[in-house]
Amino acid sequence: MNPSKVSVLITVTGVDQPGVTSALFEVLSRHRVELLNVEQVVIRGRLTLGVLVLCAREVGDSLDFHEAVRAAVSRVGMDVTIERSYDSAILREPSTHTLVVLGRPITAQAFGVLAREAAALGVNFDTIRGVSDYPVTGLELRVSVPPGMGAQLQTVLARVAAEEGVDLALEDYSLSRRAKRLIVFDVDSTLIQGEVIEMLAARAGAEAKVAQITEAAMRGELDFADSLRERVATLAGLPAEVLDDVAEQLELTAGARTTLRTLRRLGYYCGVVSGGFRQVIDPLAHELKLDFVAANELEIVDGKLTGRVVGQIIDRPGKAKALRDFANEVGVPMEQTVAVGDGANDIDMLAAAGLGVAFNAKPALREVADASLSHPYLDTVLFILGVTRGEIEAADAVDGLLRRVDIPPD
Repeated sequence: MNPSKVSVLITVTGVDQPGVTSALFEVLSRHRVELLNVEQVVIRGRLTLGVLVLCAREVGDSLDFHEAVRAAVSRVGMDVTIERSYDSAILREPSTHTLVVLGRPITAQAFGVLAREAAALGVNFDTIRGVSDYPVTGLELRVSVPPGMGAQLQTVLARVAAEEGVDLALEDYSLSRRAKRLIVFDVDSTLIQGEVIEMLAARAGAEAKVAQITEAAMRGELDFADSLRERVATLAGLPAEVLDDVAEQLELTAGARTTLRTLRRLGYYCGVVSGGFRQVIDPLAHELKLDFVAANELEIVDGKLTGRVVGQIIDRPGKAKALRDFANEVGVPMEQTVAVGDGANDIDMLAAAGLGVAFNAKPALREVADASLSHPYLDTVLFILGVTRGEIEAADAVDGLLRRVDIPPD
């Protein structure tokens, strides 16, 4: 730095109101200072504004300059501190990771434990901002993780999340986080509530048997393809009209429409990859304006289900292949893809994606996912992607779609 010049940090605090920045910069302009950096945050109407300036040494050390700044800020009802800055860096080095904290609620104890455990590993919290107040509280932290400590931090975060009842998602802080362009969802117990095969089995009087097989398959105890054939066999003889009836009864997971609507606004390609059945999923996919559907097809002969599937089964490796096929079709690199699922048959798909999100998932999937969500709201996926509730609702308000549904306390 030029020895004839000094850097000065001016910090303004108080109740936010129009005219604060204008009053401060009117004084700064009269003293011909150079602007190096500005950072501002407002929390519940309280403003903290930091301005780093470069000025002639005689100005920076001048009592008249300090008094002029204090007087201008005082006139708008704010407090100010003025101090020399000896840090040669104008902008801090980029954080290494983004850490998203979700809870309903996030208790002070939970955040305190997180902060203590992070500090023990040498992890620094660089910036913190709120990203959501509905349906969960969400905080986004940019953090600096010492080299070689990423895996250990992930282990600590998994333990803290389980013990404190919050979701913690750690990602590399880079341009790639903001470059995702394709997302696929599992259907049963992810995009929709419940399992379609169990709804169909109930019509055949085989609900208990199918539920047992499904649960074992989702835990990874049974080969998915074999378990699918075994479950579908119980549907033999059902009239094809049952598929339409079940399709009309599907209930979306809370936040699903908001999630897809927001992702479309952001230019995402959206699809579903399911071990379920096209005849049931296609109407929903059309309604939600999805770009891709990969699912199994039930064989129908003479208006009745035969108890068999047609073509290649969409199983665990088939789901990963479908994701790659979708990405290739629209020219999206795999590192720019996101996959969301809940069961063991989603493992390969989540592993193949640039970001794999386990949604209210079985332990086998949580162990390999990049992020795990435990709240029953699909729009929490958006917070992991860096979208805030304020941004979602501002866009919804423009389209006349803004509404909040009362959520009973836990």
